[in-house]
Amino acid sequence: MDLVAVMDWFSRYVLTWQLSNTLDGAFCLAALQQALRYGKPEIFNTDQGVQFTAHAFTDTLKAADIQISMDGRGRAFDNIFNERLWRSVKYEDVYVKEYTTVPALEAGLGSYFHLYNDDRPHQSLAYHTPAQVYFAK
Repeated sequence: MDLVAVMDWFSRYVLTWQLSNTLDGAFCLAALQQALRYGKPEIFNTDQGVQFTAHAFTDTLKAADIQISMDGRGRAFDNIFNERLWRSVKYEDVYVKEYTTVPALEAGLGSYFHLYNDDRPHQSLAYHTPAQVYFAK
């Protein structure tokens, strides 16, 4: 399974997320399209994965007049907020719950992202939740 999430870096709010059992990139494009319903960022940052360098993905960003930023190869810290999110998802949810089915994983991740966005204060946000910061903008 592969997981993609679109996060507002200022608030750490996860705008949308998608799961896929293939790496065809359609799930990343779907997440991008859903996130764009929230608004248009000036810059969109990703790693250099094939899903994010595909013409369908980059053309969507270009059509929306969004600057494309891609991490350097092997530079996980360029996208530190998402990397921290992945660590939290894995160690606080996926590894602990050991999901046995895709529907269970999907439901569990839905609950986790709700907790992450709405209930869990972040030290870096002065102990506010991402939702409090995102919706206060």
